[in-house]
Order: sequence, then C-alpha cells, then structure tokens
Amino acid sequence: MTWLASADLAPELPDLAQVDWPLSPVLIYSSKRLPPSLLENFMEETLHELGGILLRALPTFFLVVFLTFYLKAVFFRPLEKVLRKRYEATEGARELAAQSLERAAAKTAEYEAALRSARAEIYQAQEQLHGELQERQSAEVAAARRSVEAAVAEAKQQLAKDVEVTKAGLEHQTGLLADQIMESILRRSAA
Repeated sequence: MTWLASADLAPELPDLAQVDWPLSPVLIYSSKRLPPSLLENFMEETLHELGGILLRALPTFFLVVFLTFYLKAVFFRPLEKVLRKRYEATEGARELAAQSLERAAAKTAEYEAALRSARAEIYQAQEQLHGELQERQSAEVAAARRSVEAAVAEAKQQLAKDVEVTKAGLEHQTGLLADQIMESILRRSAA
C-alpha cells in the first residue's frame, strides 16, 4: 500500500505510530516535515519490521543455500562429469579421426610416390628394353644384310664362274659345231 501525502490530498498527516505500515511504504512530503521523534519512532519500527522479515526469511535463505550445495553435489557435479566425459570422448573420437585422416593422407602420399616411382621404373625398363630391341634388330638387320651381301657376292662369283664355264663350253661346242657344219657342207659339196 502506498501512502501519498501532500498538501492538496491530505491536509493533516496521520499519526505514524498508529498506522499499520506495509512492508515498503512510500511517503511523499511536499512542504511539511516530520518531527524528529516521530521519524525516529518510524525508523525503529521499520528496522524492527525488517529484522522480523529477515528472521522469517532465514529458513528460506538456509534452504536455498542448502539446495544450492545439494544440487551442486548431487546433480550438477555428476552432470558436469558426464558432460566432460562426453566431451572428452567426442574430442577423443575427433582427434582419433583427425589422426586417422592424417595417417590415411600420409599412406596415400606414400602410395602415390611409390606408384610414381614404379611407373618411372617401368618406363625406364621399357625404354631400356626398347633400346635393346632396337639394337638387337639393328644387329640382326646388319647381320642379315652382311649375309645377303655375302650370298649376293657368292652368287655373283658363282655366276661369273658359271659364265666362264658356259663360255668355255660354248667355245668348245662352237668349235665342234663349226667342224660339224664344215663337214656337212663339205659332204654335200662332195656328194
């Protein structure tokens, strides 16, 4: 309940000692002042009332303090432990996943490096094999060429010998044929 005292609304102030004051009265005075004894009495009663209120509030205060510590011990600490364990478990899982990803990336890099190295070795072996094959083919072609050239030279020599033999045979047969033709002509003329 709020008391409003001013010159317009309340011409006389009530006796403060006889008024049953609520918990927090508000008094607004415009120009009148309270006498000091009445003010002291009012202050004592207010302090006495506040003391009573505080005395009645002590069990509630202690209950709130007790509930605070009880809830901290029974509810919040176990909850905090569970949340911390869950956080550690999720962080641990995240860290394990990150480490696993790092290991997988390292293995992938190693695999790719090994694959590049193997490819380079294969290409090098192919190049070497190709070079050896070309050398072997070149050697075989050169050997075949030499063999063919030798066969051609031998065939030329054989042909030259055959030509010589055939010429000698022809010269000999030419002489015989010439003799036979002469004899045959001479026989016809003698006959």
